[in-house]
Amino acid sequence: MLIGADTGVATTQKVLEHLRERVASERLREPAAVRAALQEELVAILRSAEPRGRLWRDGEGEAPPRPAIILVVGVNGSGKTTTIAKLAHAYRVDGGRVVVAAADTFRAAAIDQMRLWGERVGAEVVAHRPGADPSAVVFDALAAAQSRGADAVIIDTAGRLHTKTNLMEELRKIRRVIQRHDPTGPHEVLLVLDATTGQNALIQAQAFSEAVEVTAICLAKLDGTSKGGIVFAICDQLGLPVLFVGTGERAEDLSPFSPEDFVEALFA
Repeated sequence: MLIGADTGVATTQKVLEHLRERVASERLREPAAVRAALQEELVAILRSAEPRGRLWRDGEGEAPPRPAIILVVGVNGSGKTTTIAKLAHAYRVDGGRVVVAAADTFRAAAIDQMRLWGERVGAEVVAHRPGADPSAVVFDALAAAQSRGADAVIIDTAGRLHTKTNLMEELRKIRRVIQRHDPTGPHEVLLVLDATTGQNALIQAQAFSEAVEVTAICLAKLDGTSKGGIVFAICDQLGLPVLFVGTGERAEDLSPFSPEDFVEALFA
């Protein structure tokens, strides 16, 4: 079941070793008790990855930076643009003012798509012409957010394969522009992963982490798959926490990640 859900061989073996130890030490005999122990082991892996950014930390009294700078990255088709719209919507629902940097200047119609989403969710979109330097878009968006008193800046980036060295360097350049504006930024680097991707998602997470220090994962398109188990390997091997899941195409379809609910769904 774990392999079928894309959990991965190494992490599956680790989970089963721990489970065997518990079965022996706790003398578990009933199938229901073994199943419950397995679920507890899986939840523990998901909870072992601590938040790395300065936002979205439960129970901490430190006021969030203002504007909060959120850099969103991922490969082509992972669901970045929709995820950004959902995040912007969540800020707006809480009464926040949001500026979105349309720094995906490469993909055809990406700027228009982001502007349309901005109108829908009430976010201000800063954009240049197609083919413009993404770093220049980010620079202008940060300046606009500062002058307008925005609560958050959410930065869209062009989808890129993790194997494209020149495009990964472009992300590093964007990060440098952010840090010149605010040495503490970006305050979160959110990697959007397609839940249907499977084992390649682990390689993506590792590559993007090396390029721009990913702080959290959003697992998109979870409504279209019974898998998504690769997050166990990402939490276990990379220590990256999953903070959000996308479950549809509407602006409201973004939820905080619940390890317990996720594990329960795998067993359903």
